[in-house]
Amino acid sequence: MSTGIQPGELEVHRDRLLSQVVPLAPRQIEVAGGFAALHGAVLAEDVRATHPLPLWDNSAMDGYAVRSVDTAAAPVALDVIGEVPAGSGWDPKLEPGQCVKIMTGAPIPSDADAVVRIEDTSAAVTGWDAATVQIHVPVQPGKDLRRRGEDKAAGQPVAHAGEQLTAARLSALAAAGASSLPVRTAPKVAVLITGAELLEPGTALSRGQIPETNSLLMAGLLAESGIQATTVVHCVDDTAAVREQLEVLGSTHDAILSTGGVGPGAYDVMRQVLDAEPGVQAARVKIRPGQPQCAGRLQAGAMVFALPGNPVSAAVSFELFVRPCLRAMQGHREVLRPTLRAIAAVGWKAAAGRLQVIPVVFEHGEQLRCAPAVQASSISHSVGGFGAAEGYALVPAGIDRVNPGDEVEVLRMIP
Repeated sequence: MSTGIQPGELEVHRDRLLSQVVPLAPRQIEVAGGFAALHGAVLAEDVRATHPLPLWDNSAMDGYAVRSVDTAAAPVALDVIGEVPAGSGWDPKLEPGQCVKIMTGAPIPSDADAVVRIEDTSAAVTGWDAATVQIHVPVQPGKDLRRRGEDKAAGQPVAHAGEQLTAARLSALAAAGASSLPVRTAPKVAVLITGAELLEPGTALSRGQIPETNSLLMAGLLAESGIQATTVVHCVDDTAAVREQLEVLGSTHDAILSTGGVGPGAYDVMRQVLDAEPGVQAARVKIRPGQPQCAGRLQAGAMVFALPGNPVSAAVSFELFVRPCLRAMQGHREVLRPTLRAIAAVGWKAAAGRLQVIPVVFEHGEQLRCAPAVQASSISHSVGGFGAAEGYALVPAGIDRVNPGDEVEVLRMIP
């Protein structure tokens, strides 16, 4: 493991990790029956419409398809020669003074050039069954018509590489004729937890022992990023055991997340094992919390992110470094979460020489306001207060204090 890097900016460490990311191989998945695999996946290529949208001129309303010239002298009575429901292929010939009942989405007869809404006819009162209908208002050509291709022309892009498949985007692609889609699905991620002091939640604790919560935290952060943790492993603080787990997981997963054991101490087994990995680098990044970072690519194949053990430090590290790399693996066009501006509702002490990443809660009103969810002097281990956090305030290095009313940059985690 390389340790030559000096304390640096967040972007330096993140860019180094992103440069090591290899996008996952794309898969071709059928649209019919493929929702479970497609929803949340990321397009690997641009996708174009195979046919125009709409496929044909069709009615935007329930009413009567007419020749607009026949309505010019309205009120006027027209002969009803039939009905065109949605899905019908009938294309009736209309003579002067004739019309057809038509439903929303049904194809417009070739001889018609407008639709009269049912509420503008006598059928609104008498119903559909009469052989003639009274048209109360004149209509212009094109009235309440949806023109063939007005949404998308055949061959026009519908979605682009790097875009995530949401419900709306999947629906649009299916409507545009896509039968299968080239996508990158979520990476396979393992969570590796070390720490002799950690016991399963609910276990009786002795002095020096604490509940193990980081597996829940990491699996949850992955799930909130659209990724299910494939494997969660608890490992004893033994270098041989940790090395064996990294070799197995590294050859069967795309990424491994671990928490704890990255410091310089004699019991920091993760750092000791990763010392032998030339593609992994230790860094002390100028952020608080989360200064000690250890990440890179294992010889076994997977990327490894060895994060600090304190829960808030681990969560901050996930947001700033892990999540962007996992999104890059999946081919997202945007790997970073967008930031917003908020007004500090209260003041707090900043980290001066380091970027402060402090969990905050939001207050909503005319302006977005934020306040710390934890004490600014003890961010990394304040897991109780962190439970209420809705985002992070990013206070640049060089600022000693945030005052009430100051504008701060925030990452918003909860919609």
